[in-house]
Amino acid sequence: MIRMLIVEDDPMVAKFNRKYAERVEGFETSGAVENVDQAWAFLEENSVDLILLDVYMDDTSGLKMLRDIRKNETPVDVIVVTAADDNASVQTALRYGAVDYLIKPFEFERFEESLKQYRRQQEMMQKEEQVSQKDIDPFLLHDSESPVKGMDLPKGLTTLTLSHITKAVLTVPSPFSAADIAEAAGISQVSVRKYLHFLTEKGLIEADMKYRPVGRPQLQYRIPSDKKERLQTFY
Repeated sequence: MIRMLIVEDDPMVAKFNRKYAERVEGFETSGAVENVDQAWAFLEENSVDLILLDVYMDDTSGLKMLRDIRKNETPVDVIVVTAADDNASVQTALRYGAVDYLIKPFEFERFEESLKQYRRQQEMMQKEEQVSQKDIDPFLLHDSESPVKGMDLPKGLTTLTLSHITKAVLTVPSPFSAADIAEAAGISQVSVRKYLHFLTEKGLIEADMKYRPVGRPQLQYRIPSDKKERLQTFY
């Protein structure tokens, strides 16, 4: 279980972040504090793997805490969750080792994918004594190197999640349903349906309605033979 600390001076935002985190398997919120001093006090008494860190707080900037975490070699990772959308804040956070940067307000799917990506990274590091370049590239290259970067994605969709779902689409036998992809990718059916709809609109997969003797009809998807190579470039 990944133990998480929320550092956020807005009680309502902290509450929503906690609720979001509780919806992602493998995470538990060890605590929530309102400022940097409380955060340091909490870290002295508790073991934490990941901090959700705000930038704009009344006493001290979250970015200063991030700098001090790296300066002191404190063994904890940080995801910055903030309204700070200026280039300087983003650059500072990345230079000091933030594993992700979420700008408020954000969709739950983006928050969920951030935590799942972090969880996959931790699982990989715990299982392997030695890692290959292929093992670590997905966590170092991020979306900036994704083949689907630059695609005009609808609001709420991310290139990283699209890559994971596309990989599942190419893995499961055809025809497949949204439930099949959700199980293979470890992503909720609600999110999967959005991405399958997007791929269908782009003509990369085809959808047919399957009617059953009882119950509601179900959408079944398949990959046209001439589109498989194109989909393979997505991950």
